[in-house]
Amino acid sequence: MMLGQWCATAGRRLLDSVLPPLCLGCNEIVAEPGALCATCWPGFSFIAAPHCACCGVPFAEDLGPGALCGACLKRPPRFRRARSALVYDDKSRSLVLPFKHGDRTDMARACGRWMASAGSELLAEAELIAPVPLHWRRLFTRRYNQALLLARSVSRASSARLAPDLLRRARWTGSQAGLKAQERRTNVRRAFELHPRWAAAVKDKTVLLVDDVLTTGATVEACTQALQRGGARHVDVLTLARVVRAA
Repeated sequence: MMLGQWCATAGRRLLDSVLPPLCLGCNEIVAEPGALCATCWPGFSFIAAPHCACCGVPFAEDLGPGALCGACLKRPPRFRRARSALVYDDKSRSLVLPFKHGDRTDMARACGRWMASAGSELLAEAELIAPVPLHWRRLFTRRYNQALLLARSVSRASSARLAPDLLRRARWTGSQAGLKAQERRTNVRRAFELHPRWAAAVKDKTVLLVDDVLTTGATVEACTQALQRGGARHVDVLTLARVVRAA
């Protein structure tokens, strides 16, 4: 074992002896940081095949390769594919909200690992990885962009280049909470723009866009449109969780 690895292992063991790692779901002691205990793990709805080939919404049964959900057939998204690690429900909400609003930035590494597993096919083709940006007013009050933390964690499982400021918010949109799908799309229309310093780098590239929760898809579609205007060849989307509406 190299000296650096030995020091890191020894340091972690020392820290764990003083502050043992806790389950992300219930704060019980677990074997390693960023893990879920045996009780909490079955309560989280991880998304796996079968799912829509485009948006990644889970299917109750296997409809065959390339099958699309009704929503994607009716209104194809601007992005090429989207994948998510978890269904956004009461259980995952108890993890997402503290991470997003409660300064639980320590969750990013574990969440990124789950996302990398769920989006492995997207990561294999990605050339740039970029977070959905926050407006500077939101960033000022929150102090961190949760999407950037996830993008940084996800990028560790890929050779793609992390582009933390690939996109920026051109205007303040306020909260999307409580808005219907069409209202959300109207609210974020032309709200994002490509940062000028990335203008040359994004042309003809496959971009992986990272966010925390996929709800109606309005935000990531607005980001996708901005990237397409900048010349991106493909835009895929990877989120920690996604809303799954009852059929």
